[in-house]
Amino acid sequence: MASVLQVVLLVGLVAAHTLAAAVMTRFFRLQLETDWGTAIYAVTLVPIVLLVSTLVFTGPFGIGVDLGSSGAVFAVLVFIPGALGAAVDFLYVEPPEEYELPDVES
Repeated sequence: MASVLQVVLLVGLVAAHTLAAAVMTRFFRLQLETDWGTAIYAVTLVPIVLLVSTLVFTGPFGIGVDLGSSGAVFAVLVFIPGALGAAVDFLYVEPPEEYELPDVES
């Protein structure tokens, strides 16, 4: 049986991964000129970063509970936070085109 602390740490790691995915997706939307570029980077780079973070936090630090299989770990700590982070950015944050920035004269 998993201890309460391990479950709390797992939920915290999922929340941190969701926040990281949302911030990375937003960064790609602001920096890249095309929608396809944003989608490609969000589908490739975000999972790589979340996977590395998962390996670091669940390996040496031992955070989280035993989910039973590597597929479950990938789904809970990489896929779901990545999808939620992208959804938060695309659905709840205004598109970059909506912001009006002042002209900067050099």
